[in-house]
Amino acid sequence: MGFEGAMPEISLSINGAPVTGTVEGRTLLVEFIRETMKLTGTHTGCDTSQCGACTVHLDGKAVKSCTMLAVQADGAEVTTIEGLAPEGEMNPMQQAFNDHHGLQCGFCTPGMVVSCTALLKENPTPDRDQIRRGIAGNICRCGTYQNIIEAVEYTSRKGGK
Repeated sequence: MGFEGAMPEISLSINGAPVTGTVEGRTLLVEFIRETMKLTGTHTGCDTSQCGACTVHLDGKAVKSCTMLAVQADGAEVTTIEGLAPEGEMNPMQQAFNDHHGLQCGFCTPGMVVSCTALLKENPTPDRDQIRRGIAGNICRCGTYQNIIEAVEYTSRKGGK
């Protein structure tokens, strides 16, 4: 008896809510989030782990959900961009991106905000070089990096995450 046709069941928490689902073994976490859970804030950009548009928090760490199988998240706590501000208001990082024009087209923004939030959790007072290194895995094709750095600095000064 092999794995042909095996459909494992996974249980995890997404944005604080328990979730159980049956997935194909090859289903990517980003596909599970977007297609099964209908949480479309997590974007699929490059499918090669280069752009960072699919970044989510997995047990508090920023990970690219396009390079992770959904079965690997079994038992984990996943937070998407939707989970950063569950009350429907922007969290401090989202507000800073808005106020400091850290977005243009908005495609990279969810992954960038999730990455920046994780950066400040690990290092609440990063300098500009640390911020640059912290967002190195995320690509903004519009080139708003300077404004993103300013948004992170502002959020850091305000003590927000």
